[in-house]
Amino acid sequence: MPVDPALAALLDQLNGTPAPRIRDTDPNVLRDANRQLGAGFAATAPIPVGSVEDGTVPGPAGNIPVRVYRPATDGPVPTVVFFHGGGWIAGDLDTHDDVTRRLCRDVEAVVVAVDYRLAPEHPFPAAHDDCLAAARHIADRIDDYGARPDRLAVAGDSAGANLAATVALSFRDEGRPLAAQLLAYPATDFDGDHPSRTQNATGYVLSRQDVLDLQHLYAGDDPAVRSSAAVSPLRADRHAGLAPAVIGTARYDPLRDEGDAYAAALARAGVDVFARTGEGLIHAFLNLDRVSPAADAAVAELYAQLKKRLA
Repeated sequence: MPVDPALAALLDQLNGTPAPRIRDTDPNVLRDANRQLGAGFAATAPIPVGSVEDGTVPGPAGNIPVRVYRPATDGPVPTVVFFHGGGWIAGDLDTHDDVTRRLCRDVEAVVVAVDYRLAPEHPFPAAHDDCLAAARHIADRIDDYGARPDRLAVAGDSAGANLAATVALSFRDEGRPLAAQLLAYPATDFDGDHPSRTQNATGYVLSRQDVLDLQHLYAGDDPAVRSSAAVSPLRADRHAGLAPAVIGTARYDPLRDEGDAYAAALARAGVDVFARTGEGLIHAFLNLDRVSPAADAAVAELYAQLKKRLA
């Protein structure tokens, strides 16, 4: 299937402007560009939810900013801890406000978005440690959030999906209950040889070189670090006992095959997995639901599958 026409038009526009190499660019410049690009796709009016409140939770290096979205639903509801994408170097609570608002509305859950520390100023394990600390804090105080201890999930997109997957592994190893994990186009294997890295190397928003640069800035070049389960969850010693997973990848994404491989690894280990490769879609489609009907339908399906597992 060719690229969805609405996304193809977007790619024509983006590919007409040469992008600087990530590794050689001031990260603050990249962050500003990420915010400006996202603002062009944002809803003209915020998606309505019951309430939105900014706050903090304690972390290993000080308080971690969070944003708590509550649905209009009365009574106890599930809780989803969300980690934003941005290649571990960009993204924040605002770049994914539409994503988390829709997640709250569609799943009818309290959503806690986590503004973890970013590389290269704070390389691995800073982001992982912040996300794990936030998830633990929320789990331990679930009455302050959705109030259903048996219905806690983690979720994220891209780098945030990588962090959600590693938090899910830690929760399993600690014996902490987790009802589900939603992983949208996750990075799961830093040093694997996956064909989609070559097939979708250029022209689809995220390039193969971007992936290499972002991984270097986050986790460096030490093979022991890059292959650890806290960086490359596909390389974990075992996947049995993990929380049920909803995994969405995109046909025209260099990360497609490692996301699909993670879904297959979980399924082989007996984990309940819903996996879908979005035909015609590109990386970052969670943020593109207002641009593309195909992306909108893919997001709706992923959120419905998560809601089903949290019912």
